[in-house]
Amino acid sequence: MPTLTEREIGVMFWAGRDNLQEIASLGVRCGQLGIPGDLDLNVGVAREWKSALERAGFAVVTVFAAYQGEDYADIPTVQRTVGFIPHETREEREHRTYQVSDFAAAIGVGSIATHVGFIPEDATHPDYITVREMVRRVADHAAGQGQTFALETGQEPAHVLQRFFQDVSRPNIGINFDPANMILYGTGDPIEALSTLGPLVLSVHVKDGDWPPRDHPQALGKERPLGQGSVGIPRFVKKLKEIGFNGPLNIEREAENQQERIADIRNAVVYLKNLTTSA
Repeated sequence: MPTLTEREIGVMFWAGRDNLQEIASLGVRCGQLGIPGDLDLNVGVAREWKSALERAGFAVVTVFAAYQGEDYADIPTVQRTVGFIPHETREEREHRTYQVSDFAAAIGVGSIATHVGFIPEDATHPDYITVREMVRRVADHAAGQGQTFALETGQEPAHVLQRFFQDVSRPNIGINFDPANMILYGTGDPIEALSTLGPLVLSVHVKDGDWPPRDHPQALGKERPLGQGSVGIPRFVKKLKEIGFNGPLNIEREAENQQERIADIRNAVVYLKNLTTSA
C-alpha cells in the first residue's frame, strides 16, 4: 500500500458499481470503499479485494456500510429508512455492520463508517437510547479489530452529534465529516460545525451541494459538482488544515448517470489538486 501524504486526494467509490482500475485512473491512490447492503461478504470476496488493492497499489482508508432498503428521496424517507433508526431492520443492520467490520479487517483497513440515521435531540427518547447502545456495541466490535468507527454528519446539528458522542463514550468512535450533507439536510453551516466537531473528525468527504428549497421544507438540497455548490470548498479545505486534519480528502459524488458521475469525479480531482497546490 502506498504511503500517503497529508490531505492526499482520494475518492469515495462503491463495490459492485465502480471499477478499481477506473478509479485509480482518475489520478488518485486512495479512497473509501462503500459496501452495498446486498453484497455477499464471503471470504473469497475479501481475498479478491485484498489482492486487487495490492496489485493496484491503492489504499482503502475506510470501509462504508450501507444497508438494504435505505432511500434518500427526501427527509421523511431518510428518517424512515436510513441507518439504525428503523425498528424492523435494527438487528439485521447491526449484524451487517459487524460483517463489514470483519471484511475491512480481512483486507487490512482500520476504519469503518456508516450513516446511523437521524439521532433524536431528546436523549431520553427510546430511539436515541437504542441507537446509542447499538453504536457502543459496533464500536466495541470494531475496537476488537483495531478499528475506528465513524458516523457520518449531516442529519443532525453539530451540537446534537457532539453530545451523542460524549454519551456513547467510546475512544474509537468519531466522525466522517461531509460538509455538503449539512447543507443538503439544512442542519447548519459546515465550516462552523467543524469548529465544534473538529477533535472528533476521523475522515472526510469532499462534496458540494445547495440548501433545500425554502418552499419545500421536507425536500433535500441538491448535490452539485465540486466547486459549484454552497459549501465553499476552498474555505472547507482551509478549515481542515486549521483544525489539524491531515487525512485523505475523499471526493464523493452521487449522480444517476454513471458516466456523468465519473466525469464529475475526474473534474473534481483536477479542481482539488489545483486548489491544494495553490493553497
